[in-house]
Amino acid sequence: MMSKGSTRTGKWARKGDRNLPKRALIERRPWLLASLVAGISFTLVKDGALAGLFKIAWKGAGVSLLAIYALLRAPGRDGKLLAAVMAFGAAGDMAIEIDLAAGAALFFVGHVIAIALYARHRRTRLTQSQKAAAAALLLGTPLIAYLLPADRSAAPAVALYALALGGMAAAAWSSAFPRYRVGLGAVLFVASDLLIFARMGPLTASALPGLLIWPFYYAGQFLICVGVVGYLRGREV
Repeated sequence: MMSKGSTRTGKWARKGDRNLPKRALIERRPWLLASLVAGISFTLVKDGALAGLFKIAWKGAGVSLLAIYALLRAPGRDGKLLAAVMAFGAAGDMAIEIDLAAGAALFFVGHVIAIALYARHRRTRLTQSQKAAAAALLLGTPLIAYLLPADRSAAPAVALYALALGGMAAAAWSSAFPRYRVGLGAVLFVASDLLIFARMGPLTASALPGLLIWPFYYAGQFLICVGVVGYLRGREV
């Protein structure tokens, strides 16, 4: 028979268990917390008068820290692939401030690695609506991207990049990773990049891209990272 003391201890233990998720972000995931601080704070300062290199470093910090988090928290080869996806994303974030083509090339490589990661975890069964959504992402993303630039000479290169972008999103949506984290994160990434292309055309004079591009992009990368890490760690249990 349990004593009153042991019952009280059990209650405190259960209360402590309930508080673990609240403490985990600080105690067990400092890199994730640091990434959130860097990513969210950049939203507030990106349009300010920051020195060039300081701004570039700040911009790259959010997803760079996600890469470190993925490397430390996600197991095996898949964890390394995820870390590589985040690392190429962070490099693209910084390079695009200097040269658009160089940044796009780095993101392109990241998308190819992401496709390889998602292909390793294909969902065994897809509903017709899920197949349709994946097809729309794969085909619709490059088509829309091709139509957006006002400078038509830039459209083929934009569409080629967007083919990898759409392939990444379609593979994420079709994978076994949590769709409302990883799949949604990939869709937010697509939306962010389409806003960049729209700023080259119909939304040139609009403030909307400037307001949404970074929040959509960072939120997308964050959801992808935590979704993949959570799934991979859950498979180890």
